[in-house]
Amino acid sequence: MTLSAARARAVLSPMSTSPPATPTMRFEFSSATDTGRSRNNNEDSVVVDEEAALAVLADGMGGYNAGEVASGMVTSFIKAELGRWLSQASVQATDTDVRRAMDICVDNANRAIFNAANSNPQYAGMGTTLVVAVFRDSRLLLGHIGDSRAYRWRGGVLEQITRDHSLLQEQIDAGLITAEQAAYSMHKNLVTRAVGVDELVDLEIHDYPVEPGDLLLMCSDGLSDMLSDEQIEQLLRTNDSLPAAGAMLVQAANAAGGRDNIAVILARAKAGNQGFGKSWWSFWR
Repeated sequence: MTLSAARARAVLSPMSTSPPATPTMRFEFSSATDTGRSRNNNEDSVVVDEEAALAVLADGMGGYNAGEVASGMVTSFIKAELGRWLSQASVQATDTDVRRAMDICVDNANRAIFNAANSNPQYAGMGTTLVVAVFRDSRLLLGHIGDSRAYRWRGGVLEQITRDHSLLQEQIDAGLITAEQAAYSMHKNLVTRAVGVDELVDLEIHDYPVEPGDLLLMCSDGLSDMLSDEQIEQLLRTNDSLPAAGAMLVQAANAAGGRDNIAVILARAKAGNQGFGKSWWSFWR
């Protein structure tokens, strides 16, 4: 799948061919998905591009297998287009350039899903949530749509750094219900923003400083609806290995009921040039 708009192709061209400055951070990634105990198919999708330091998570919705089509389309599209641009652009690309590239890729993915839903009755009404993370050495650019989440684990403390685009969150913000009441609501899955359901979509993007030892957790609501933040924090505290931590999170969500598909991506930052994982500058070697 390629970008169709000439505008998008121009923006997503390489920024520079000059070698980048020496990086100060490296990243380790791990991901896991599970169907859960109540569903017959898995509508969650995750992709990681270690070379581009890019991670994408989506939770699809729609009848038949349309949800998994939508989530698979958006993760594949962003990895192919944004991942390629990130691997070709040098560190001279500004955060504004990266934000614009993220917006364009998501906009084009949204249009592709929307057009597919409107041209194929089997896919009518399909859509997907989205969380997309781009690590830029000591900074993180994080975009999201819907109620899939991102958390940051730093110094033993877990903090949710995305805000759900959901009816429940709007009710909490308006003071109509408390966060404690929301945990028992029957309307947890009513999102106010999703990829593919309208011609236009608004990707909310924020940037965060990255410190050595930071851990980013991206997850679908199949995890966050089953486990409290305190339970997630405890599991991260007791598992230093990212694959083991991801497996334990999935296992705990299933043990708590597994009412939905479960998707998890973990990304950890480490200072210096020694240690784990490929980095987003490694294509220069």
